[in-house]
Amino acid sequence: MQATAYTYDPASRTGSVLLDDGSPLSFDAAAFEAGGLRLLRPGQRVRIETDGDGAERRITLVTLQTL
Repeated sequence: MQATAYTYDPASRTGSVLLDDGSPLSFDAAAFEAGGLRLLRPGQRVRIETDGDGAERRITLVTLQTL
């Protein structure tokens, strides 16, 4: 699934993305580290993987979107 980076805190390695429907979804340090990224800037397009549904949905991987 694709999304847009919205926030990122380099100290905690956590942040949030905006899904294409405009809804925000937070990610934790484990999801950020799973993608092998070192830095994330707001506005970057990312690819995410999620687990769960509805209010229980969480991001398990964040990586840069490549063509």
